[in-house]
Amino acid sequence: MKCGIAIFPSKKIQDFANSYRKRYDSHYALIPPHITLKYAFEVEEDKLNELVQQLRNVARETEPFTLRVTKFSSFYPVNNVIYLKVEKTEPLIKLHEKLHRPPFIEQTDYAFVPHITIARDLSNDEYSDVFGRFNMQSVHFEEQVDRFHLLYQLDNGSWSAYETFHLGKE
Repeated sequence: MKCGIAIFPSKKIQDFANSYRKRYDSHYALIPPHITLKYAFEVEEDKLNELVQQLRNVARETEPFTLRVTKFSSFYPVNNVIYLKVEKTEPLIKLHEKLHRPPFIEQTDYAFVPHITIARDLSNDEYSDVFGRFNMQSVHFEEQVDRFHLLYQLDNGSWSAYETFHLGKE
């Protein structure tokens, strides 16, 4: 089973992100706006309960924290992805690190850049035009994060929440 771990921001941030994603994100219909904590990984179904218990432990030892979305940014020139930049705070970094040390599968393909993708699969010309327009806008959201989610991928490629973990309470 293909799984992932993410934070879903508030409806206010999701609505803001979706106002752009509808047009520019090819994954718009597959998953709501989110901050990826752990990229897709495989889990045997008989190991799922063990994973859930380990995630409960992580949630229990992690206090709620403030999430700040500060501007539009991009991964250009590596790729033409445009995103909402999430401030890399100490609590967010620590949560990410807890999910990438044993007993969890370690993934080192990418450096941790907390973000909410709003555009992908853009041509170079489209990227330049869209990013130029987005970059002229100011963005500022601040909210408390008190949960993260274990997701699983359905056969049609969409993602669904398997379980939610409440920070400081599990």
